[in-house]
Amino acid sequence: MGKPVIIIDTREQEPYAFDPDTTEIKHKALAVGDYSLDGFEDMVCIERKSLQDYVQSVIRRRDRFMKEVVRLSDIPYSCIVVESDLADIMGKHYRSGAHPSSVLGATLSLMIDHGVPVCFCSDRQLAKVFTEMYLRRVFRKLTSEATDEIEK
Repeated sequence: MGKPVIIIDTREQEPYAFDPDTTEIKHKALAVGDYSLDGFEDMVCIERKSLQDYVQSVIRRRDRFMKEVVRLSDIPYSCIVVESDLADIMGKHYRSGAHPSSVLGATLSLMIDHGVPVCFCSDRQLAKVFTEMYLRRVFRKLTSEATDEIEK
């Protein structure tokens, strides 16, 4: 089966460093998101957000961000990974006039109305671990399904 080849979007400003023993890395422009898998770009996508960027995206840059969310909703294995806890939002640990209830409401809309999971991962390190494990797990699933199809 081999190692998954994780694609990191060339516009990603703070890319994660993944374990070279379990993954390979390739940098290229992605149509949507920050991370995907080589050969499965239309099947898997992760959009990474810092807390500040997430709040700005769902409140101040909502129209532009929603276009990306619509594209994410068309990808079977997509999610938004936020490098913070929900407690950071509810405690208003961000620089914005946005009320925490507005940010939470926008988050629930992404999940319920658009079917795009939002994964709060505590901090950058845990978000990296989550992202790597998510991509490795999807890789196993997709390559297993492809092998099953070939054997039929």
